[in-house]
Amino acid sequence: MTSKRLTVQERKAIFRALVTAQDEMKNVRESYAKVSDHYEISEEQLRLIEDEGVENEWPPLAEVS
Repeated sequence: MTSKRLTVQERKAIFRALVTAQDEMKNVRESYAKVSDHYEISEEQLRLIEDEGVENEWPPLAEVS
């Protein structure tokens, strides 16, 4: 699977979906597969998005509980 060129808004949406999937599934491997399949991106690209989201404290990380 090739890397897609994604906007910041698209990457933020993917990051939110990943965090939500990890919270719901409690299985990191399955959450990566689910989100990368849904958005048609590679797991490598998803990891880069995850790193960017954590580094920049994208929502839902920056949201108050």
